[in-house]
Amino acid sequence: MTMEERRWLVGGSDESDRIVLTGLTFYGYHGVHPEERALGQRFVVDLALEMDLRPAGESDDLALTASYSEIYRAVREVVEGPPRNLLETVAEGIAEATLAASGAQVVHVRVAKPWAPIKGNTAGTAAVEIHRRR
Repeated sequence: MTMEERRWLVGGSDESDRIVLTGLTFYGYHGVHPEERALGQRFVVDLALEMDLRPAGESDDLALTASYSEIYRAVREVVEGPPRNLLETVAEGIAEATLAASGAQVVHVRVAKPWAPIKGNTAGTAAVEIHRRR
């Protein structure tokens, strides 16, 4: 992902604390084409969670922040879970699961399908980006 593509991860207000996880790569069976459902493919997920990180930073207490491992597990369950037709649906599932697994008030999700089967293009990436609030 280029710096321009990562811009949305570092956006937000100057007073917004964020936990950012990028390049989470999973194998799933999402897509509208039968081949995608049968063969599967890689999906790359980038996340930014907005939450107050000061209490955790001042106390060094994991209970006052979001666990990267829990967030990873939540994302993995969605991407490696039941097949969906649309990247949009995968992104919504990730947003819901991430908000449920953390104390974040806002989550930014980017789901990319490298080498998406786009007619006439054998090396393109298709992606969706969503932003959801609790």
